[in-house]
Amino acid sequence: MAAVSESIHIDRPVADVFGYLDDPHNHATITPSIDNIRNIQPLDNGGKRLEYTYTMVGVGIDGELVEQVHEEGERMTFEMRGRLTGEIDLQFAAEDGGTSVTYSAEYDIPSRVLAAAASALVERYNRRELQTTLENLRAELEESG
Repeated sequence: MAAVSESIHIDRPVADVFGYLDDPHNHATITPSIDNIRNIQPLDNGGKRLEYTYTMVGVGIDGELVEQVHEEGERMTFEMRGRLTGEIDLQFAAEDGGTSVTYSAEYDIPSRVLAAAASALVERYNRRELQTTLENLRAELEESG
């Protein structure tokens, strides 16, 4: 299992940042490798279940995200199902008049061969992806505000 985690400060209130990320379509806007978000369904816990297509090194991978934890203004935790399995955890905290967002992901690489041959490459790719996603989130929220 590989893991990456990054944090960023956004000059917007927690409610704005959480609300933005609570709309699954916005994840496709800020995450470069997400091509498609579809079949969004609300869950009893306030979260959502959805299907997505993620492109990694030119290969489209379909999967499902199920929000296991939905704590308004504090946390969203998603279980990744499909060829990519793992967990995505988003944590929000008020900080210096804005919001600190920590985005963590733990995931299994889909193939034992890929895992053995390229796990370091995939980890670097996913770390860059996560950094770009957080920078895009900040740009979307700070420029729109």
